[in-house]
Amino acid sequence: MGSVLALSSSPGHQNWPFSTEPPLSRWDTHPAHWDSPPRWERKDGRLPNPGSFHSLHRSCKDVFPHQIEGVKMIINKTLSSFFKVSHSLHLSAVSPSYYRFHVEHLQSDDYSKDKEAPALIGEMDSSGSLNAHALLHLTERVRARTVFQTQQSQFVTWQFETEYRGSDFTAAVTVANPDILRESVILVAHFLQSVSSGLVLGGELVYHRGRAEEGGILTLAGQYSRPNWVATLNAGKGGAHASYYHRANKQIQVGVEFEASTRTQETTTSFGYQMELPEANMVFRGMINSRCIIGGVLEKRLSPLPATLIMGAFVNHRGDKLQVGLGVTVG
Repeated sequence: MGSVLALSSSPGHQNWPFSTEPPLSRWDTHPAHWDSPPRWERKDGRLPNPGSFHSLHRSCKDVFPHQIEGVKMIINKTLSSFFKVSHSLHLSAVSPSYYRFHVEHLQSDDYSKDKEAPALIGEMDSSGSLNAHALLHLTERVRARTVFQTQQSQFVTWQFETEYRGSDFTAAVTVANPDILRESVILVAHFLQSVSSGLVLGGELVYHRGRAEEGGILTLAGQYSRPNWVATLNAGKGGAHASYYHRANKQIQVGVEFEASTRTQETTTSFGYQMELPEANMVFRGMINSRCIIGGVLEKRLSPLPATLIMGAFVNHRGDKLQVGLGVTVG
C-alpha cells in the first residue's frame, strides 16, 4: 500500500536504509510536474502557485542517497516520442530478487508543466504483482490521478485524486480504498496557500473509516524559501517532520531532516549532502543519522556510452550491519 501510505505525512527515513520492506515503485514518488520560477524570482507582483503538498520536502529529500543493495541492472528504451519501456533485474541476498517490466505512455498536453509527465504507467514484476497509474490534465488548472495496485492476485490499493491549482493556492482531494461491503474508506484533503513571495502555509487532513474504527489526523504545514535555502515544517497529531535545504554553490547541496512519530515513539535526525563533479561526470550523495547509520552512493556517467554506473554502501554501526550495492543503468 505504498501509494496510500504516501498520502499521509511522509515516513521519511524512520526505517531506512535497513528496512525489510521492498523498494518503492517509481510512482510512489510523485512526479515533479511543477517547475514554475522560484517564488523570489517572480517579477509581475503576483503570488505564485505553491505547488503540490507532496513536494514540500522534496528539495531536502533529493539530497539524500537512495538505498542500493545487491546487484541491479536497468535498461531503458524509448520506442517513440510517446512510448517508453524499461527492464529491471535485481539480485539480492537480503531481500527477494525480482524482475520488473515498466512501460510509460507519455502525453503531449499543453497544460502539462512537465513535458515528460506520464499519462499512463504500467508495471509488472516476476511475482505477478501489477501496478497501474493514470495522470490526466482535465483543464489548465485541474489534474486527475488514478492508481491501482495488486499484490499477486489481491487488490491492495485503488485511489482517485483530483487537484486544483489556483493562481496562488493548491487544493487536492483523494479517495483511497473505498469499499462499500466493508464500509471502509480513506479520505485525504490537502491545501496550500502562498502568503508571501517566500512563505507558504497549509495543511493535510486524513480521515479513515472502517467497521472497527474511525478517526482523523490533522497536520499543519509551513514552508519559507529564499534564493539558496528552503525550510519546511509539518506538525500534527501523528508527529512532526522538519527539513532544511541549503545550496552552498553549484556543486554542493546539503539537507537536514528531523522526524518524530507519536505512533512509534521514535525520533530521527538525518544529515545529507550532494556533491556534483561535472568535469568527471560524477555525483556523490552521502548521509548520516542519529541511529548511527552512514551511507553513500556514487553515480558515474560512462561517457560516451549511454550508461551510468552506481555504487553504494550503507553501514549500521549500532546493529553491526553492512549493505553494499552495485547498479548499472543503460539508456
